[in-house]
Amino acid sequence: MPLYKSIHLNSQTIVKVWKISEPLESLLYSTDLNFESLERVNGMNSELHRRAFLSVRMLLIEFGYSDSDLFYDSFGKPYLKDGKYVSISHSYHFSALVISSVEVGIDIEKQRSKIIKIASKFIGYETYYLDEKDPFQIQKLTWVWCTKEALYKLYGIPGTNFKKHFIVLPFSTDSNKTIAWIVRKHNKLKFIATFMEFEGFGCVITEPEI
Repeated sequence: MPLYKSIHLNSQTIVKVWKISEPLESLLYSTDLNFESLERVNGMNSELHRRAFLSVRMLLIEFGYSDSDLFYDSFGKPYLKDGKYVSISHSYHFSALVISSVEVGIDIEKQRSKIIKIASKFIGYETYYLDEKDPFQIQKLTWVWCTKEALYKLYGIPGTNFKKHFIVLPFSTDSNKTIAWIVRKHNKLKFIATFMEFEGFGCVITEPEI
């Protein structure tokens, strides 16, 4: 089994990353899907998406869960039947799953120069410390994007604007953590963002600061 990483982030939160290298048939054979999940897989046109979906079910098995333990609300946010918090992400040949006793979000993205072109769509406050001449610009933009995407998955309220409602405080490439905020209406929520990097991918996990 290509379990790529398993990290105890702290006493409450565990992260597991899967490197998707198996053929589709092998993943299908190794997972016991309920009827709804099987319909979802069969309805996917992309084999890459099918394999990513099934690799997440393999990660559930690594955590001791089954496909039937996972369900989604009307907005597509995942939950576990035992009440634990869960978040899911996948990008190309990696998938990631985080499970915690506190609200949690995760996002994984391939680091690509394309992110420079779309930065204006999600960068707000961060323009004060991000420098387009920085040799680590792509890496930092990817981490900011991942942080905001992970916050969105955690917050789960439609209409939230990445540029307006999410704030990522300054960080250096030597650090693996920063502070992030969700600021919306009269609410101001503080989170810890933890960075990981591997094989040209960025990954961020967000949790409330306790």
